[in-house]
Amino acid sequence: MKPSNPYVIRHRPASHGGLYSVRGNSSKILDFSSNTNPLGSPPLVKKIIKEKLDTIGIYPDSDSLELRKNIHSYTKIPLEQIVVGNGATEIIYNFAHAFLSKKTPVLIPIPTFSEYENAVQLRGSCVSFFKTMNLNDDLEEFLQKIPKNGCVFVCNPNNPTGVLLPKKKMELIINRAKKNSSTVFVDECFIELVPESNETIIKLISKFDNLFVLRSLTKSFGLAGLRIGYGLGNKKIISILSNLKIPWNVSGIAQESAIASLKDKTFLKKSNQLIRQEYEFLRKNISNIDGFYCNESKTNFILIKTKVKSKILQKKLFKKNILIRDCSTFRGLDENHIRIAIKNRNENQLLVKQLKRISCTH
Repeated sequence: MKPSNPYVIRHRPASHGGLYSVRGNSSKILDFSSNTNPLGSPPLVKKIIKEKLDTIGIYPDSDSLELRKNIHSYTKIPLEQIVVGNGATEIIYNFAHAFLSKKTPVLIPIPTFSEYENAVQLRGSCVSFFKTMNLNDDLEEFLQKIPKNGCVFVCNPNNPTGVLLPKKKMELIINRAKKNSSTVFVDECFIELVPESNETIIKLISKFDNLFVLRSLTKSFGLAGLRIGYGLGNKKIISILSNLKIPWNVSGIAQESAIASLKDKTFLKKSNQLIRQEYEFLRKNISNIDGFYCNESKTNFILIKTKVKSKILQKKLFKKNILIRDCSTFRGLDENHIRIAIKNRNENQLLVKQLKRISCTH
């Protein structure tokens, strides 16, 4: 039996970081490849999971109502303008399935998160890529490329470069897209892990009906294994996405853990203090190693250009029980780029130590 959608045949899963991608005793491996919160999840989450173990035999709320109420309290976005997904990635694919077609022109700045491209190509849309290592520097040219009657994907801050666009520049993109009758999909999955400023544009949702914002509790609250994200947009967009999602798409324990995370008023503050401190430590020390150049990042990971090929570097570090992200799989980057997540001081020191050793042998 052949798929009715010809694009399914060509589809190939994207590469990502994370311990699932390697073999060995994962408990001994320091995972710098997966850029989640360096503090892990809020302390209350483990307690909630233990308390709710008896509920695993009960179907979860298919509408995630209590969680959406808490997201409303957290974001101030009306309840009917919130959709919850089994990870942010589910929402990306549902969005593409709902609003894109073979006729839809799509603009994606690269390098960036690969699932936008994958989701769009499953719909057969016409994709244009805009190569930039810093969209702040190339914004005017990017604005001119925004298609008519299409869609624009922007990751802010961007994965893997760590570049952050301020609100005013994001509004320029949304404004230009509106004039062109295009929708802007803004991925803010790392926006809460930006220590220096708050550049979220969720308040613009009430101003622009062509704006959709994606958020993830995976990154901000360290819930990667529970898979939970949410989307914010106008009532029409959210209604369509809510009708499209599969029933019971988010487990009950995931919903309870997300609620507990959102109620922790100090966790993100502590996380960002650590990110600010350890970013400076890593950037300073790695930049002083011959053959390593750190891109400036506004969030909890750093893109590094290296003299050592990324796959070789990954293998050498893995022998020392350290896992990094090989960035050669990102469209727009080559085999001389890696990405590391910011972790605690002891773990960061171990990484720096091993990078120095490798540098000395090349």
